[in-house]
Amino acid sequence: MTPAEELRGAGLRVTAARVALLETVRAGDHLDADAVAAGVRGRVGHVSLQAVYEALHALTAARLIRRIEPAGSPARYEGRVGDNHHHLVCRGCGAVVDVDCAVGAVPCLEPSDDHGFTIDEAEVVYWGLCPACSARPSS
Repeated sequence: MTPAEELRGAGLRVTAARVALLETVRAGDHLDADAVAAGVRGRVGHVSLQAVYEALHALTAARLIRRIEPAGSPARYEGRVGDNHHHLVCRGCGAVVDVDCAVGAVPCLEPSDDHGFTIDEAEVVYWGLCPACSARPSS
């Protein structure tokens, strides 16, 4: 399915900027809004940052892209949706890496007490240092 068909299927208006945004997010690696905007501009020319934010919101709401918000970091966007994966975040450089959910039948969706909630997603963020930051001498 093409990005335009996915947008139509989600009930969204198809524009060159939205197609470029979807392609940029999917080709990127946990991009922030500024990086997404740069990628969209590289594909279609000028687009306002406000238009990028509006499109990010619409595509996130339609579940065509996913927004994550690591603490102390700007929101990031990724094209991997529809599964319950988690993230590793480097405290040194801010790199973000996908991590599949723990082995089994999504055990992370079974809290010790659900307080009556119907749970459909869990978000786990593992924090540490990536290999490059771990190899740097400490100051």
